[in-house]
Amino acid sequence: MTKWGLIFDLSTKEEEVKKLEKEMSQGSFWSNQEKAQKVTRRVKELKDTIGEFNKLKDNLEELTIFLELNLEEDRKEIWEEIEQKIKVLEKDIEKKELIVLLDGKYDANNAIATIRPGAGGTESQDWAEMLLRMYLRWAEKNKYIAKIIEISPGDEAGIKNVTFTISGNYAFGYLKAEKGIHRLVRISPFDANRRRHTSFASVEVIPEIDQEVEIEIKESDLRIDTYRATGAGGQHVNTTDSAVRITHLPTNIVAQCQNERSQYSNKMTAMNILRAKLFEHYQQEKEKDLKEVRGKKKDIAWGSQIRSYVFHPYQMVKDHRTEVESGNLQAIMDGEINCFIEAYLKSRKKD
Repeated sequence: MTKWGLIFDLSTKEEEVKKLEKEMSQGSFWSNQEKAQKVTRRVKELKDTIGEFNKLKDNLEELTIFLELNLEEDRKEIWEEIEQKIKVLEKDIEKKELIVLLDGKYDANNAIATIRPGAGGTESQDWAEMLLRMYLRWAEKNKYIAKIIEISPGDEAGIKNVTFTISGNYAFGYLKAEKGIHRLVRISPFDANRRRHTSFASVEVIPEIDQEVEIEIKESDLRIDTYRATGAGGQHVNTTDSAVRITHLPTNIVAQCQNERSQYSNKMTAMNILRAKLFEHYQQEKEKDLKEVRGKKKDIAWGSQIRSYVFHPYQMVKDHRTEVESGNLQAIMDGEINCFIEAYLKSRKKD
């Protein structure tokens, strides 16, 4: 199959539209307003995507006819025009290509991400905060909505851990490329002797799971604690015990939220995160190959990194899975990471 032939293979998305439209035709469809709105929104997204690709297909067919006609006339100015049209079409196709690659069951879902520093105290905690800023900037640049759910500040600088959501079409599909250990090499701003330090932080990404996905959670299996929020959040958030931590006792999985004003809202958000984490946990029990949902878990240490960010003695960011690298360090730390995400998704498709 040619490259462009692959681009226009939309059968899976067309099948999904048929399935959802059949569901919408049921008399009880609107009995659950929240679910109905998600389904109708998903159908619109799919139809828009299919329409965009069909438009590209029409443009390709028109260009093919144009080329065949000029084979007879062989006019130089027409060949130049065709060459320009091909370049424009190739760019349009490349922009849409990744949407076809995002065909995983939960790729279209929102994403829940957690960043944790490795060993190294302040150094790694500062690195974790730098990564957080990078992803928040990436979300902003790509029209996603980012929301910090829970954050624990470091003792001197940085953060001990943070959980945040990225909401929007295919947020998980794109951000799953960032799961793994990220390594930083730099002259430490916390070292009076100006020595070079290596720091590590882990990024975990799971899909936000819709309510209709059945996850059994018994009330008796939960321990719910309330506490006072830390860090930024406003006077009300920091002076009341509105933060909520929920522990699922059989698995010891913890979910917490502190960013909302009310304890009830924090509890609902924490429960949503707990459902997603339990879903991932149960998937891991069923599947020996963990790459589909979480990826292989590794120690936050040397030799396990997926990407290295070198600030000194030279500036370079290199993804060790795809060998893609960039010398524009400032742009990368400012959220320009699509080059790595796209290369990773394409490499997975080849596998």
